[in-house]
Amino acid sequence: MILLDTVVVSELRKTRPNAGVVDYLKQQAARAVFISALTIGEIESGIERQRSKNAQFAVELEQWLAVMEMEFADAILPVTPAIARVWGRLCVQTGNKGIDNLIAATALCHNLTVVTRNLKHFEPTGVRVLDPFSAV
Repeated sequence: MILLDTVVVSELRKTRPNAGVVDYLKQQAARAVFISALTIGEIESGIERQRSKNAQFAVELEQWLAVMEMEFADAILPVTPAIARVWGRLCVQTGNKGIDNLIAATALCHNLTVVTRNLKHFEPTGVRVLDPFSAV
């Protein structure tokens, strides 16, 4: 089972997404693919940054995010107290308090592999990682 990092979810929105990502995800059973609620927050942050630069693009992103939330409705993992505790330990171990550590903590608590392009962000946490971008 896998947890998609934000960079992978965002890749799926592109007109021509990376072939390695598309091929990898086609091989996964839908019930084995999850995202973190934090991914929704990261995407929302990107939408807000776009709002003053390109309002139409921000609207398009909002619509895409709404569809994505519906598609992943039963596969969006919240941050629980157990995840928060693991994150706290990871913060000390890695010296990083960022969202990637929260995503790693989510994967560790649910025994998931993080699917990402940003291996270096996750490797210090000890979570299993996979880069589908390099599979082309």
